[in-house]
Amino acid sequence: MTRQDEILKYIVEYFIKTAEPVGSKTLMEAYGLAYSSATIRNEMNALEKLGYIEKTHTSSGRVPSEKGYQYYVEHLREGSVDQGVKNALQAVLSERAKSVEEVMKESCEILSHMTNLASVVLGAAVDEERLQKVQIIPLGANTATAVFVTDKGYVENKTFVIPDNVAMAEVEKNVSFLNDRLVGTPISQLVAKMEAMKPAITDYMVGEKVLYQALLEAFVKFTGERMALYGKDALFNQPDFAKSAEKLKKVLSLLDNPAELRKAVKDSKATPTGVKVHIGSFEDGMEDVSLVSARLNVPGASDALLTLLGPSRMDYESVVATLEYATAAIDKYFSNQKKGGQLVLCQTKIMPPAPCPDPKRKKPTKTPAKAKKK
Repeated sequence: MTRQDEILKYIVEYFIKTAEPVGSKTLMEAYGLAYSSATIRNEMNALEKLGYIEKTHTSSGRVPSEKGYQYYVEHLREGSVDQGVKNALQAVLSERAKSVEEVMKESCEILSHMTNLASVVLGAAVDEERLQKVQIIPLGANTATAVFVTDKGYVENKTFVIPDNVAMAEVEKNVSFLNDRLVGTPISQLVAKMEAMKPAITDYMVGEKVLYQALLEAFVKFTGERMALYGKDALFNQPDFAKSAEKLKKVLSLLDNPAELRKAVKDSKATPTGVKVHIGSFEDGMEDVSLVSARLNVPGASDALLTLLGPSRMDYESVVATLEYATAAIDKYFSNQKKGGQLVLCQTKIMPPAPCPDPKRKKPTKTPAKAKKK
């Protein structure tokens, strides 16, 4: 590590720790550097000219720039995972009879708590999925659930009431009619295709109004972005946002915009381990926001993204290492569960709760999602 690299590393770490600009004398005293204050000041001037640090308006000290943070992430961080994070995740992942939702919810809550950042899980983009099947499951004489499955393993359902004058056999026939015409359709095009098919559906389907409306509502929901958010309140404790209501409002608005989050992740730079880091450069004045993201292979939400979001001043050394560890541990957990035949698949989305089958039963009833997985 060169002297310039060393000084930049300490500037970044001092600012992450204190949220205060740092001068040459403070840096020398804080880290016991063997260089004179004048030497450190010269190196800081050089780093500023290169765009790695910048002056603030309120102090003669320097703070890292986006370029400086990025260089730190790529070249200077060492990274270690807190033992508390390992222990907490191990406690979650050591329990076998858990649903996908429970594992992801508890894991994300641990990450948010330990890093003091918000955690977001994004499912696969809807333009990358196609409808694989629609299946009808009778629940009673006048009720049924329509289950929809994509080629990415995402599952959605819609329960509806069947009119007295419509037999279940007719409903199943209608669903078969729809499967013939909709299977293979990109998820993002389902609603438009259903609406274009409405005249044909009206002519063919018995009791079409109830079933058509139920399916259309499910497809509208189906084509929406899949996102689960945890630890949003942790952002209120970040001084970068707590001191500015306007900044906090913009960050919360970003958390309500899955498309913008997905775009930011796509534009991020990847570390050698595949973790992506996006530092600042958001629109609408959100230059103080950063994302650290990694891919997950979650049953029912393959190719999902797990993202930690917080201020640009986040502790990248710890956050990147923690996310690397967590995603590897979660992927290994689900891989082992599938090999052992113990995975409890009861989700209808990435996260929402759903009743799970009793894992102690010898022959649990298979759901369409389970049957398709095998």
